[in-house]
Amino acid sequence: MPDDKPHKILFPGTFDPITKGHSDLIERARLLFDEVVVAVATKAGKQPMFSQDERVDLVREVTRGMSGVSVVRLDGLLVKLVREHKACAILRGLRAVSDFEYEFQMASMNRHLDPRVETVFLTPSEHYTFTSASLIREIATLGGDISAFVDPKVMVAIRNRVGR
Repeated sequence: MPDDKPHKILFPGTFDPITKGHSDLIERARLLFDEVVVAVATKAGKQPMFSQDERVDLVREVTRGMSGVSVVRLDGLLVKLVREHKACAILRGLRAVSDFEYEFQMASMNRHLDPRVETVFLTPSEHYTFTSASLIREIATLGGDISAFVDPKVMVAIRNRVGR
């Protein structure tokens, strides 16, 4: 294997909110790629806790200080953004076998849309395999402690949003 690692990978998601599981995947990807572009997507058909601009800001806050990480908006077709950023791959996280079917389908469709686009799957640390943004939103809304799963800045933003 060559000493040079691939240049850039794009990590898309809604990040509503960004979790420590997401951060873990970003850190793992930084070991493999020169640059990780975090692409914060709109949340079509769903009511997000945070607007896209708020989510972009939160991801930037959480990743501040991580060299080789940038944050962009994703408003259209993912493969188009991959091409615009000259990324060599898409990063997707797999927490459990149940994630695989959907992620495999998405990877296959992206490869169909652009055969040059590969998808790289990473698993998070075992501490975060059961963590999902939707579960964290639910726990926070019900007044539970989410401090183990999100950055302190994200926790403050969530508390301000849910009024607790």
